[in-house]
Amino acid sequence: MDDLDRKIVNILNRDARKSLREISEEMDVSVTTVANRVAKLEREGIIQQYIPVIDSEKLGYDLTALIGLKIAHNALIEVQSALANDKRVFGVYDVTGEWDSIIIARFKGRKDLDNFIKHTLDIDGIERTYTQIVLNVLKDEKRVLL
Repeated sequence: MDDLDRKIVNILNRDARKSLREISEEMDVSVTTVANRVAKLEREGIIQQYIPVIDSEKLGYDLTALIGLKIAHNALIEVQSALANDKRVFGVYDVTGEWDSIIIARFKGRKDLDNFIKHTLDIDGIERTYTQIVLNVLKDEKRVLL
């Protein structure tokens, strides 16, 4: 990525709905240049998709939890894949340290979290869990800032 690519990514980080024409005007380069650069960034997988940033609390998901999982070694990939398919889970991480995996999920309250944990413990291969509830969010950046 060169400086022109970085500028395009930064503009799209601020507003992914900006048209190629608006980006070209802001950068003082041709629309064709911007279109070619954006297409290249997409082909290379640098830009993977364009999504809205949604306030989960306004949709009723007012509880976020970080959950550590101890998983039997022969079941790691299967367990992570199963949990990744749950719509409440928005992060599944294979990590080092005491826990084999960390997941981050949003819930519609304590009962929803309780049901999730109890269901998770029933999955073959999960030996134990450790749950932390998020009290306040100070930063939750979705973009990669350049």
